Amino acid sequence: MHTPETETNPPTLLTEKDAARFLNLRVATLRRWRWAGKGPRFIKLGASVRYDEADLRDFVNSGRRSSTSQHHHSERQK
Repeated sequence: MHTPETETNPPTLLTEKDAARFLNLRVATLRRWRWAGKGPRFIKLGASVRYDEADLRDFVNSGRRSSTSQHHHSERQK
């Protein structure tokens, strides 16, 4: 669905190499996370994988902690 907002501000889509660079990780780490169903959200466009820069920022922000004993919400549910 096209909205005026998405037409003027399309998402910034990054290749897995660019996403890995953005996160300071190896491409292999992103691939392993995708296979395991964890890591940042990604987009499949045919055979290609892309990452929305906004999703990468959300992923980074979700990892913020104030102490090593602080658990992520999903970690407490295990």
